[in-house]
Amino acid sequence: MSWKFDYVIVGAGFAGSVLAERLATQLGKRCLIVEKRNHIGGNAYDRYDPAGVLIHDYGPHYFRTNSDRIIEYLSRFTEWQPAEYKILSWTDGKYWQFPINLNTYEQWVGHPATSAEMAAALAQWRIPIPNPQNSEEVIVSQVGTALYEKFFKNYTRKQWQHDPKDLDPSVCGRIPIRTNRDDRYLSEKFQALPQAGYTAMFHRMLHDPLIHILLKTDYRAVLPHLQFGHLIYTGPIDEYFDHCFGALPYRSLRFEPETLECEFYQPALQVNYPNDHAYTRIVELKHATRQRLPVTTIVREYPEAYGPGKEAYYPIPAPDAQALYRQYAERAATEKQVSFVGRLATYRYYNMDQVVGMALAEFDKLRNRQS
Repeated sequence: MSWKFDYVIVGAGFAGSVLAERLATQLGKRCLIVEKRNHIGGNAYDRYDPAGVLIHDYGPHYFRTNSDRIIEYLSRFTEWQPAEYKILSWTDGKYWQFPINLNTYEQWVGHPATSAEMAAALAQWRIPIPNPQNSEEVIVSQVGTALYEKFFKNYTRKQWQHDPKDLDPSVCGRIPIRTNRDDRYLSEKFQALPQAGYTAMFHRMLHDPLIHILLKTDYRAVLPHLQFGHLIYTGPIDEYFDHCFGALPYRSLRFEPETLECEFYQPALQVNYPNDHAYTRIVELKHATRQRLPVTTIVREYPEAYGPGKEAYYPIPAPDAQALYRQYAERAATEKQVSFVGRLATYRYYNMDQVVGMALAEFDKLRNRQS
């Protein structure tokens, strides 16, 4: 391999892979992807476990988007398995419909109801807050205190190790509240999984002779030996700058898979546990992939503190963390030959389609710079 490249890309997840594919196939640029893990795909990596069940090693990745451009782009590399992501919440000894919808309301009041009745009840229960400033306010302003405490308060504390009133409104505000019977977790028009899995999609995306990949490699170890024109960085921004302003806070996760001798273990793809157990949810991906097997694999997900040996999964959406990030963002803006792209590099929680969109937008900038 020649050690001269047009672009060096740190990270083989969505951001890095999309940019490598675009730069190689559209501009004929030689790209080197340097990935610290032993696989491509980043957190979207999936695989077949020893029982033959397709699982997501880093938590469930429910692809959805409203963007025709992103659907068209990714469809070059995969066929799609349509999926509706159905979720239940286990509390007080039973399953509840979630996100909150008319079915949930009927469970709550114990009798059939209409959308109008639910809307009238919520109008009585909610606490008027014109401009919610945190995640607690955004939920109680929609459904009141009782539903907030049953479904949101303890789940959020468990997940983030922060009280909801100390977190940005977007944390809980991402979850819809509906007065109809739409029980889907998500509302985007396109909801699907790559038919052969995410990993297969990434392999097709990166199958170009101008794209070279180094796995199990720290980019800092190889940079001194490379000649290149531009660096694309998708890792934690504070690590790039050697934590010069201090370490940004993250949440980490631990996943415990278990294979069981039954076709299905639980009645839905995902069951949340807001008030019971140390784990936040159990995911049974077979509900979405529609594999026909006599066995199943479930994955229990445990939030953990971030530290040495742990992966940084979620930036903490709290005011003090955002203030610290802004210092890094200002420093990053002075790095003219470096692009910072993706969740960790911009310290923000993005859905997969948003990361793809960000990478495509960055490609447009780099292409325009060439002309």
